[in-house]
Amino acid sequence: MRGPGSRLPGAADVWRGGSLLPIPSDTQRELACSQLIQNSGQAAGFAADEFFHADVRNAHTRRAYRQAVTRFLSFVQPDVQSLAMITPAHVGRYFDQLAVSATTKKLHLSALRHFFDRMVNRHVMVLNPALSVRGERTSTTEGKTSEIPPIEVRQLLNSIDTSHIVGLRDRLAIALLAFTAARVGAIVKLQIVDVKISVSSPLLQLHEKRGKFRSIPIRHELVEFINAYLITLQYRDPSQSLLRSAIGRTKQLTSSPMTAADVRCMLKRRLKDAGLPTHYSPHSLRVMAVTDLLNQGVSLESVQFLAGHSDPRTTRLYDRRQQKVTRNLVERISV
Repeated sequence: MRGPGSRLPGAADVWRGGSLLPIPSDTQRELACSQLIQNSGQAAGFAADEFFHADVRNAHTRRAYRQAVTRFLSFVQPDVQSLAMITPAHVGRYFDQLAVSATTKKLHLSALRHFFDRMVNRHVMVLNPALSVRGERTSTTEGKTSEIPPIEVRQLLNSIDTSHIVGLRDRLAIALLAFTAARVGAIVKLQIVDVKISVSSPLLQLHEKRGKFRSIPIRHELVEFINAYLITLQYRDPSQSLLRSAIGRTKQLTSSPMTAADVRCMLKRRLKDAGLPTHYSPHSLRVMAVTDLLNQGVSLESVQFLAGHSDPRTTRLYDRRQQKVTRNLVERISV
């Protein structure tokens, strides 16, 4: 069993026979991170384990924070031998050379502040060196994701060959994104039991991020897509994943669920086959649904509820109506 002072296992380690054995790696970031923590004593090892495995419960946040902390410690490792030697100047110089977007810099600063807070609480460090470092200022009035027009969504759905199970799955995945405005992360988590088909009110039970759970009605066209897919799937266990990965080009499905990356690659491939632009992403379908409903005069509160946003300002970031107005104004410039 690892003691509290041992270094954290990373990408450059493998567990064999009850001990950590180093294996070749293309990067020394994990090793630098582990070495600095090890040099800082048993309390540092305990605090690092506590931070990455107890404090941060969301898997995506944990991965992002780990990458940020590891990248920073690899940067300062040539100048310091322990965590206590890190100063605000180190943090400032790190962000001066960090060639990423302002939003990513804010994420890195948040990760460092939380990480060093844990080190201060466990008496590894006296002060938090990231606390006095000022972060980037960002102001967003409109999201960057491109909206896919509804007419192109219909063209995409009609272009899919549904004579086999993979085509039925792809059509269903795209329709789920377009007709429910759900996040791709919620779509890939769907199990067959989460689909409640009834004559009066068919429902879809979504497991959203941060543990949120909600039920939304689904339109009859989507019910037809679901029924066609499930009949061909011939499932036995309703607790299995609804959308499953494919076995290469065999037009057969596995029992493993699709990932968000699988859905993104599938969408790109289907867009190319349909002769449509391939810069769209699964999030473009969510943007399309929100913008289309707002364009039809649906209230912002109703669209916010459908999209599962906790703040109406987030829903406004998906509104692309002003972009169309701006395009018309540009065309009217008399030059």
